Amino acid sequence: MPVFRLTDSIVFPRPDLAEPEGLLAIGGDLSPARLVSAYRLGIFPWYSQGDPILWWYTSPRLVIYPKNFRVPKRLARYMKKSVYTITMDEAFDQVIESCASIRTVRGEGTWITAEMIDAYRTLHRMGYAHSVEYWQNGTLAGGLYGVALDRVFFGESMFSKVSNASKTALVVLVSYLEKHDYQLIDCQMTTEHLLQFGACEVTGESFTRQLREFILTITPREKWKYDSSNEITRRNV
Repeated sequence: MPVFRLTDSIVFPRPDLAEPEGLLAIGGDLSPARLVSAYRLGIFPWYSQGDPILWWYTSPRLVIYPKNFRVPKRLARYMKKSVYTITMDEAFDQVIESCASIRTVRGEGTWITAEMIDAYRTLHRMGYAHSVEYWQNGTLAGGLYGVALDRVFFGESMFSKVSNASKTALVVLVSYLEKHDYQLIDCQMTTEHLLQFGACEVTGESFTRQLREFILTITPREKWKYDSSNEITRRNV
């Protein structure tokens, strides 16, 4: 099946036309309008520095339903005993830059190019992209970021400089999303790391159907604020 080449018009092919590994289209740009349009369909950009922009729609899709989220007992104990500070939307630029740089330091490749960083910074200023920050002794030691549309959160990346930092950020994220009536978290790729928290695979058809159900508006929400009283460490396994 041919890969679609995008034009200046913000139009994507049907997600179900993606190749088996998920590649759907090539080209276009990372403008806010195109990114929001893509996420609404479950499509996301993923490419390396120097390559053209590649757009993906993977199936099956790994998702988390906030109501089914589980916190491993060891992590729950860590969160109760450790000293750290959590914030939301207070250091988005630092979080996305750390997600990119920590992979470079490890000698790994990263899809979070300078172009991607600029694009998601813009989404953040517009109210679409959000971050959770984990601080230890006044230093940013972990966090995550993603894109929120109506009642769906699309997770993009996370990083840890100390043990359990990104996991703690994930617990806080899900607590926040559940409180604010989000129904679905898109994790994109299946990993053992996320399966332990109750993530599950759904078919592309089911994923698309749920996006249509849970994304009825693309009006951005207000800046997120952290409330420690809503952490859901009660659901541990």
